Amino acid sequence: MKIIHAGYIILSDCNGDDILKSIERIGRVCYKSENKISNESAREFVSNLIMRGHESVIEHEKITVKIICDRGISHEIVRHRLASYSQESTRYCNYSQDRFGNEITLIKPCFWDDKSEKYKIWKETMEEVEKAYFKLINEGAKPEEARSILPNSLKTEIIVTMNLREWRHYFKLRTAKSAHPQMREISIALLIDLKKQIPIVFDDIQP
Repeated sequence: MKIIHAGYIILSDCNGDDILKSIERIGRVCYKSENKISNESAREFVSNLIMRGHESVIEHEKITVKIICDRGISHEIVRHRLASYSQESTRYCNYSQDRFGNEITLIKPCFWDDKSEKYKIWKETMEEVEKAYFKLINEGAKPEEARSILPNSLKTEIIVTMNLREWRHYFKLRTAKSAHPQMREISIALLIDLKKQIPIVFDDIQP
């Protein structure tokens, strides 16, 4: 049994200046003001779009991210409708095989200290689940059958593609204090990262 931390990998080439210039070129068609485009005009133009709530224009740009999280968190992520998803399948992944290290991989709960009794109970339970999963496989169960006992803590990888407007919606919900701690663990770090790579678009969203 392997325990890892949640994380993400940004798969898109997030050249912030190019993204802003692309949004400006598209947005100025609405006003037929292409003549106002300059090397420095994109930031102010995009900032004004967002400030005035004209966010349909930023839907033309998208970002793809690989998120490594537990199955429970992935179930919350896929509730976002305006997105495309590709996810590691427990139907076809047989975790008893060599390519998975002959073990299940779990996401460490960020809300329990390693030395706490709660963490100890969780870890012992996960160990028993792994044993039961492999017993089912050894008895001839297919992965799609044996997965019935796999926990929410099971590691999954999900590729998420959203346009910039939907990412803004995602971050407003998923970095809020009311969001699940493991959701915030990923989303706040990703928001901070994207703020560094893409100016203006996410600056007004504060975790």
